[in-house]
Amino acid sequence: MPLNPSAPPSQEPPPAPASRRSVSHAPLLADEVREALAANRPVVALESTIIAHGLPRPRNLQVGRELEELVRKAGAVPATVAVLDGRAHVGLDGAQLERVAGDPGVRKLGHRDLAPALALGATGATTVSATAFLAALAGLRVFATGGLGGVHRAWTETQDESADLRLLARTGITVVCAGVKSILDVPATLQRLETLGVGVLGYGTQWFPGFYLSSSGEPVDWTVRTPQEVAAVMRAREELGGPPAALIVANPVPGDEQLDPAVHDRVLADALSACRRRGITGQAVTPFLLEFLMRETAGASLEANLAAVRGNVRLAARIAVAATR
Repeated sequence: MPLNPSAPPSQEPPPAPASRRSVSHAPLLADEVREALAANRPVVALESTIIAHGLPRPRNLQVGRELEELVRKAGAVPATVAVLDGRAHVGLDGAQLERVAGDPGVRKLGHRDLAPALALGATGATTVSATAFLAALAGLRVFATGGLGGVHRAWTETQDESADLRLLARTGITVVCAGVKSILDVPATLQRLETLGVGVLGYGTQWFPGFYLSSSGEPVDWTVRTPQEVAAVMRAREELGGPPAALIVANPVPGDEQLDPAVHDRVLADALSACRRRGITGQAVTPFLLEFLMRETAGASLEANLAAVRGNVRLAARIAVAATR
């Protein structure tokens, strides 16, 4: 029986309001990326936060272009990830990259921010967690970044942990990085990764890198020495099946490009003391510490960061090439 007996039986329901109509929030792939994936050619995901929030202008745009060119020189296709006007993009054209680099209103988006950003038409640069999620959703297998987030110091008091860890625990993508940021609790982060089932490989090293430093002083259980060995591990994980989880390839910054360890330890101790004195907590801790390090090392920490990112991007491209063969 119709709910409205007076309505004609053939009457169609009224259209849904525009705000309730179905809108696709699937990532939009750049033509080059889509064609490469269809042809089983190597693609490397790149985050956009380093461009929008990690570097001063105009150097940020120069670095963004440089990283994409490093991927191309190694024989792979770059796919810088960002959200523009409520649409997730995997792969940006020149104008879009310039927008991310030049617009001061670009937001910083973690995985948890993606849904509101897409629904509300926001524009934002993606962090590790958001980039890994969108890249994997689009079918990419390799992602290059600088350093991961992790467990913060004094976790027992604040229980402050990066969203990167839980996201990587359920996202099957290979992440090439220079370890986790040295401002974090590295031993606790490695323990957490083990608990979450995230694989960790040291690339050419038996020691977990320390982001600005070649070594954090913490050992790794497995060492690989070629992109082909990483690709073999990726294949073995896929063949085994089971719950998806990321594979971390920890690639140390070269010793001659790392931040001087003595300077690093001294400045970091000062930064942590300043943070406690000022009562800085939560999400404000990391940007404060990184800014303090950059200022007090006269930019040396930034150069070490960039050296690590460049090395990670080169290696990620070589791994992507090996994995498609």
